[in-house]
Formats: sequence, C-alpha cells, structure tokens
Amino acid sequence: MAILKAFKGLRPPSAISKELASRPYDVLNSEEAREEARGNPYSLLHIIKPEIDLEPGIDEHLPQVYEKARENFRLFREKGWLVPDDQENLYVYAQTMWGKTQYGIVGCAGVEDYLNGIIKKHELTRKDKEEDRMKHVRITNANMEPVFFTYPAVEEIDRIVAGIVQQPAEYDFTAIDGVGHHFWVIRDRNTIEKIIELFAAIPFTYVADGHHRTAAAALVGNEKKLNNPNHTGKEEYNFFLAVHFPDNQLTIIDYNRLIKDLNGLSEEAFLESLKEGFEINMMGKEIYKPVSLHNFSLYLNGTWYSLTAKTGTYDDKDPIGVLDVTILSKLVLAKILGITDLRTSKRIDFVGGIRGLGELKKRVDSGEMKAAFALYPVSMKQLIDIADSGNIMPPKTTWFEPKLRSGLVVHLLDTI
Repeated sequence: MAILKAFKGLRPPSAISKELASRPYDVLNSEEAREEARGNPYSLLHIIKPEIDLEPGIDEHLPQVYEKARENFRLFREKGWLVPDDQENLYVYAQTMWGKTQYGIVGCAGVEDYLNGIIKKHELTRKDKEEDRMKHVRITNANMEPVFFTYPAVEEIDRIVAGIVQQPAEYDFTAIDGVGHHFWVIRDRNTIEKIIELFAAIPFTYVADGHHRTAAAALVGNEKKLNNPNHTGKEEYNFFLAVHFPDNQLTIIDYNRLIKDLNGLSEEAFLESLKEGFEINMMGKEIYKPVSLHNFSLYLNGTWYSLTAKTGTYDDKDPIGVLDVTILSKLVLAKILGITDLRTSKRIDFVGGIRGLGELKKRVDSGEMKAAFALYPVSMKQLIDIADSGNIMPPKTTWFEPKLRSGLVVHLLDTI
C-alpha cells in the first residue's frame, strides 16, 4: 500500500515565489538555464543548474559544479529565500493550462515503496543520469525538485482537495509560458491524517515524469539507510518529494519523430514501401494531426499524409505491441529506415507535442530533416497497463504537460 508522509517543507516567501520557482533541471540545457536565470538571483536554477554561476562551457558534472549547488543552497537559506515550515504539512499544488486545472497532493513517497515495486515505473533510466542526480541529492542533502506521480483517482481525496482549494492559495501566479501555478499548505492535523489514511488504501502509485530523479532519490535514501547503524525507518531520508495527481486529471500529449534521411530510398520508393503496413492518404499542404490510435501523420517534401496501420500489423492484446511508437518503430524505423536503437541513433530526433506540428514542418522545410512523423498521444490507461504488466515503454513515448515548477517546496533529508 502506498506511503504518503507529511514533512516540514522549505519554501520561498510568497513575494518571491514566482521568481524562485523554475522549470525542471532536465528541460533546459546549461545555456538556456543561464539565459533564463539572467538578472534573477532568486531562480532555483542557481541550485539545480549551478553551472550557470561558473564559466560558460564548464562540464556540468565536475565536482566544483556540485559544490556550487551546495553553496547556493546554503545562501538561499541564509538570505531567507527558502524558509522552513514550523510543522509537518501536506500541500496541494495545482496547475492550469489550456483552460484545464489539475490538482496534486504534495507529500513524501517512500524509498521502500520504490524499491519494492509499490511505486511503478514505465521507462528505463540511464546510470549516468541517475548518478548525476544522486550526486546532487547527496551534496545538498535535499530533494530540491519534486517528482511527478499519478495514482488511481479516489473520490474522497478529490472532495477533500476541492474543499482546501476554496481557501486563498499560498502562491498563485502565471509563469511566462502562460501556465498557472497555485499552491496551498494543508496544516490541519485531521485533514492530513485522513489523506494519509486514504493513500494507504491505494495499492500502487506510478511515476509519470521524472524517472531519473525518482531513482536517484530512492537510491540515495537507501545508501543512507545502509550507512546508518542506528537506522529506524523513520528518518527523513527514507522519503522523497513527490506530487501525486489523480490519473483522470492528467494529459499526455504527443511525442513526435523527425528523420534525417530515407536510408537511400527516393521519396517515391519510401512512400511505396509504406503501403505494405499502412493505408495512405495524401492530405495536402495544411498540417494534418493524427485523429485516433494507429493513425499517423507523415510530412515529406512539403506534403502531409495520413497513415493508418493496417489490421494485423499490431496486437491490441499486447500492452507494448499496441503502442503507436512500437508500430512506427517496427514497420517504418527498423524495417524501412534501418533505425533500430532510438536511444543512440543520430538519424532520428524527437519533439514534444507542446511545440506543435508546425515545429516538425519547419525543421523538414529547412532541410535539416528529411521527414517527420506525428503520433496520437498515449493514454493514461495504456501507461498504467504497461507499468502494471512490468513492461517498459519504448524511448520517448510520453510527454506530460504542464511541467512541475521546482522550488515551491523542498524536502530536507534531515529533520529541521
């Protein structure tokens, strides 16, 4: 059963919450982070991307970069930019995008839940990325950024949250990208205990976004356990920071593919080869967006095509085989284009649907890429089915929006 724990959060004063809250570390490269934080001393990017305060071009994995994270975190606390709450709380974090609001419970998840499979994942992690975040957690002794979890919706939790958000929010701002962020502190003991009790009846929770941060937080917590001869299981390092959203409120958007070349084929031969697996319709110059599962868009030489996978080319009873990313990889990328390893191939690139299909068109029209494929988004049911079956999704399958802002609350691995 899922653990949810209240904790003494470290939070910014309301007056600087908008300036301090930042995008996650892994959606910006060093140059983008440097530009985004320019002129803003409060930005959490000074802690989660500390290379921005060192010489441009520095290797972000050098010891002095992690040391800068520790130094900046200390300065943020000394300056009163991150202030500890006086008791253990839970929190509600809501986000509004495209006229829709999703409401998450912020609390600590259990390290043991991750290690024991109560927290389920759907993506592989890379050891180098895990180790980077583990070093960051070790040196700051904190979970600076929350991970993004989902759980099967519970009506009673929804009702409690609906009551809480009738009160004025502690933080309430719209970020530069137009996404609204709203944050409440749950201080009432009875409410906290009731939410924790309801979570204890949830059999599994799921990593939606942030697999590397989740793995790093859990592995560092387990390290601390193994290195503590007086371990009791109640220490703060046994828990890590997560925002838990009900599954029926989340939106997964499309994650699309760009191809550098046609593997030696002419455009005519490539289109002809697609006919074996797809029904093809030429759609013209106007952007065409996939309308259902197993329907794809192809953009090639200034023209959009609708591709619909033929019956028999996929297995609806196989949680991996039914995925459109699997169908595209099997029937096109591997079979026709010879692209078999999506993680390492330099002939393919990936674009989150938040950038729109116009981004695909632009990169093909520029000559940088030869063709683009747009996919219909994966459903939450598909994600949960895959996690429940113990399978792993192919790379670059899900794109969640909006992204969580980092810095609205921080979890220390030692009790304040």
